[in-house]
Amino acid sequence: MTIVESIKCVLQQNNDGLTSKQIYDEIIRQGLYSFGAENPVGVVNAQLRRRCIGLDFPTAYPIKFFEIAGYEGKKIKFRLISTENTATIITAPKTTDISELLPEEKIKAALQEHLQNIRQQVFDSVLNNSPEFFEHLVVDLLLKMGYGYDKNSGIVTGKPHDGGIDGIISEDKLGLDLIYIQAKRFANGNKVTRHDLQAFIGAMEHINKGVFITTSSFTRSAIQFIEKQQQKNIKLIDGNLLADILVKYEVGVAAAQTFKLYKLDTEYFNF
Repeated sequence: MTIVESIKCVLQQNNDGLTSKQIYDEIIRQGLYSFGAENPVGVVNAQLRRRCIGLDFPTAYPIKFFEIAGYEGKKIKFRLISTENTATIITAPKTTDISELLPEEKIKAALQEHLQNIRQQVFDSVLNNSPEFFEHLVVDLLLKMGYGYDKNSGIVTGKPHDGGIDGIISEDKLGLDLIYIQAKRFANGNKVTRHDLQAFIGAMEHINKGVFITTSSFTRSAIQFIEKQQQKNIKLIDGNLLADILVKYEVGVAAAQTFKLYKLDTEYFNF
């Protein structure tokens, strides 16, 4: 039985929906699947989100089996797709048997699966923390990406009535070139609007560079507004891109193990 099959088995017994932690506990209690991951609840949560209606992102699967039943605090409760949404369950395209793949191809496929799980775990951890934590995280991220003259050149300014500026990064020691940051830890369905961006630009005053980072996404009119913006240089980072660059620049994650891939040195053997 696969992870997804074990999840479906548990949810067949619980029509009202369960959180990813509750589903994991039931899988273990019933002995449906044996996990080898360090964070098995995160693995279950990633599988649920990638196959859930309404949670569409680049690493999500086109085949949906689950839907949101409600919330328990901040945690999503999942259930099997109801009768009216059964059309969303489609036949999976035929894929290559993994036994037919070369060892290098198997490793690449496993790595992609691992990265997808890690991105989802990182993203969920961001959502489960406070807005104040998120403000510190985005400053750390931009510093890791190379903005700022050193690792201490970024500050968090976010506080009540902060005017919309949550962080500032100095690109030179004298502070002559500054980047203003706004961080919005929004739920997936709560998009950043054009009005939000206009308020941010107003708060920037004479500063020309800004980064607006959100865990959700931007409305079409918000994106079009920034594309037409000529006086300010504003970069937008949505939840999908945020998850990618957090992993890429190792903010909130650390390399657990490295491997070497070998190839035959044909020149050596052509003596």
